Formats: sequence, structure tokens, C-alpha cells
Amino acid sequence: MSENPIAISNLNDFIFCPVSIYFHLLDYETEKLTYQNGSQINGTAAHESVDSGRYSDLKTVLQAIPVYSEKYGLFGKIDIFDVNSGVLTERKKKIANIYDGYVFQLYAQYFSLCEMGYDVRQIRLHSMDDNKTYPISLPEEDAEMLAKFERLMEEIRNFSFDGFRQLNFLKCRRCIYEPLCSFSCEKSEE
Repeated sequence: MSENPIAISNLNDFIFCPVSIYFHLLDYETEKLTYQNGSQINGTAAHESVDSGRYSDLKTVLQAIPVYSEKYGLFGKIDIFDVNSGVLTERKKKIANIYDGYVFQLYAQYFSLCEMGYDVRQIRLHSMDDNKTYPISLPEEDAEMLAKFERLMEEIRNFSFDGFRQLNFLKCRRCIYEPLCSFSCEKSEE
């Protein structure tokens, strides 16, 4: 689809703030402890067992495998896919709200696995802190969310820094990059 594939992990970041992706790329080679906040450090630690392949030793449980969707031009890694049950699970450290970005990350993994020939029958989010699981409708079962997902893909592909200004004060206040960011709504008040 695209000569510039989009990282699945960037979907939620783009919704939060497109500029955060730029800062993530700048920090890529930097020790994560120097720029991640507490929630990000906890989230990284929570994924460690999956990322290292230690979540399960069953051959029918795929974990942290690279995936690619040609249709949407997306690449990344899945968290956990049980081949026998057809259940795809995205784990989060703590889920207080089910954000669109979480769902879209699952959609991206779902489409990638389907294109790779896997039979994905169920997708879900799992909150590790409280051990709660949240079933998510498959994309073809939720036309509204699928349309939002496809609009997001288009927004990412057409994004330009020219004229962009983050208008959500709460996002800027929660952003670890805000002091460095010239796109911050906090800066526009100066």
C-alpha cells in the first residue's frame, strides 16, 4: 500500500499527539529511563514477558511476532495470539478507559494476522494490574470504528507539521515532551 509503512505502536501516539512520534524517534537511541514517565516505564516492564517470549511456551501461542498489513501499510508486533482459539490479546499495564488508539492497535494486529493467513475469531484488551479482559468487536462487526480506523490511517498519511497546533491543554500537560515542544497549546498562550 505505502512506501512508508506506519508502526502499529504509532497509532495511539498519533491520536494523543502527532508530534510525540517525532520526539519518540529522536529519543529512540536514548536510554528510556531518561525520557519515559512512570506509566511508560511500568508499561514497558509489563510487556517484558511477552516481548522476550516468556509469556507461554506453548507452540500454539504466538507472542511478540512481527506482523505486516499490506492493505493498510502497517507493521509491528502482536502481543499474544492463541492459534487454537483464534483469540488475539493486547495487554496493557492498566486500562482505566478503552481509548480508540487501543482498539486501533488491535485492529492493525488483526488485519496483519488475517493477511498472514491466521483465523482471528476474537480480539480483546487485557488489563494486567486488575486482571480484567475487555472483548472488542471485530472490525467487520463495528462499521463506525472501522471507518474511524480508516480515517486515522488517512490522517497519518496526510499529516503535516505546517500549521499544526495541539489544542488540547490536558494532552499537553500530560506530555513528557511538552517543555521541548513548539507545537504545544501551552506555548500558544505565551
